[in-house]
Amino acid sequence: MKELLKELCLINGVSGDESAVREFIIGKVKDFCEYRVDPLGSLICFRKGRKSSEKKLMICFDEVGGVNTTVAIGRQVKVGKNGISGVVGSTAVHNLSKEQKEKAPDYDSMYIDIGAHDREEAMQHISLGDCVYFDSEFTEFGANIKSKAIDDRVGCAMMIRLIQEQPEYDTYFVFNVQEEIGLRGSGASAFSVAPDFAIVLEATTAADIDGVNGAKRVCRLGDGPVISFMDRRTIYDKELYALAMDTAKELSLCCQTKTKIAGGNDAGAVHISGRGVRTVAVSLPCRYLHSASCVIAERDLEPSYQLVKRLAERICEL
Repeated sequence: MKELLKELCLINGVSGDESAVREFIIGKVKDFCEYRVDPLGSLICFRKGRKSSEKKLMICFDEVGGVNTTVAIGRQVKVGKNGISGVVGSTAVHNLSKEQKEKAPDYDSMYIDIGAHDREEAMQHISLGDCVYFDSEFTEFGANIKSKAIDDRVGCAMMIRLIQEQPEYDTYFVFNVQEEIGLRGSGASAFSVAPDFAIVLEATTAADIDGVNGAKRVCRLGDGPVISFMDRRTIYDKELYALAMDTAKELSLCCQTKTKIAGGNDAGAVHISGRGVRTVAVSLPCRYLHSASCVIAERDLEPSYQLVKRLAERICEL
């Protein structure tokens, strides 16, 4: 799965322009399932399982957005479909007022330097409205992996593998768009699929670094997948939460929960869709979330996948 994750992370895609990622995924799953693209751009796949269930299960993930300005300054980027190289710049520190030095800059005060002499030269290479992507390598260091877009291409990788290996029961797999800018894709896709149950896959903040103690660490790399009982958008189904924890125990997998109620994901829209959807979230611990250098522990990948695979089976048997 690591190689699949690498391929996914190196594809450029931002909210509202996920087409390259979507086409890659279609290429990986088209021979295994039925699929369609909804009007917002989410990819909805139906994979026939070895068995059928009276209940409808949807496995989905959340997509990109929410990049803080402090992690963008000085980063190398690519602009537009032609991949013009650039660097994110801002006002030089010696020109900042005392007040400006004490707070993070906003995007209006930042720019992208592509090496052009003037506007006329710049417009020969780029156009207004072009998307900008972090130019970041997929790197292994120690027992960890660093890359852009791990949140949430890792969810894509797990879902592709589940589709290719065939789930035990009929399952809908939804590759949602535009999560970080308002849960837009998941709200529409959940209404369309109308599931009874949903498993939401994502990466979640791990602040397990020096100087951060207690509950503020949220979760830890290397301690396995994270099962949330609550976040800022969702109180998760208590029976499914307990089932996920029990499933990890059954498989002898390390598992953890968030030590701080923080963040949110597509579950916020999914669980209140239609008549209501019983929802659980499985997350991969990730340092430096929403940056060009997301970091995960390689040893968390396989346990997370095995947990989701078995949990999907047990949910369909409820």
